[in-house]
Amino acid sequence: MPDLFTLRPATADDAAAIRSLVWQAEINPTGLKWPRFILAVLPSNEIIGCGQIKPHADGSQELASLAVLPAWQGKGVARALITHLLAQHPGELHLMCRSHLGPFYEKFGFRKLSEADMPPYFRRIKRLTKLAEFVRQEGEILLVMRRTPP
Repeated sequence: MPDLFTLRPATADDAAAIRSLVWQAEINPTGLKWPRFILAVLPSNEIIGCGQIKPHADGSQELASLAVLPAWQGKGVARALITHLLAQHPGELHLMCRSHLGPFYEKFGFRKLSEADMPPYFRRIKRLTKLAEFVRQEGEILLVMRRTPP
């Protein structure tokens, strides 16, 4: 499937499409700065997926805003975006995801963290989400994971 799409850095013209894709995916819409994004695009230049590495004030970095159009899910788009972003940022990375996605991210070396092991930003978000209804769907919880390079 990767032959059907390519990856490219986002441009200022892509900012609205990135916001739209993130909102459609119902993931955290904060910190959407287009210069940090890598996009999966069709030959027609239609954006079918996006992702970024987002820095936080506590010094941690997050694999974030990973979103793929529903019609393209399960076709290698997320895998291509993650592989590209990890190659560009080989250091320690964190991510937040719904618990059912944990096994997918484990394939990339991410491991679930206990609250005590989380950087301050993620600990704060984790505590806030315990109050939020959107993560309480049929046993879903918000996972915080970390990838530590060898």
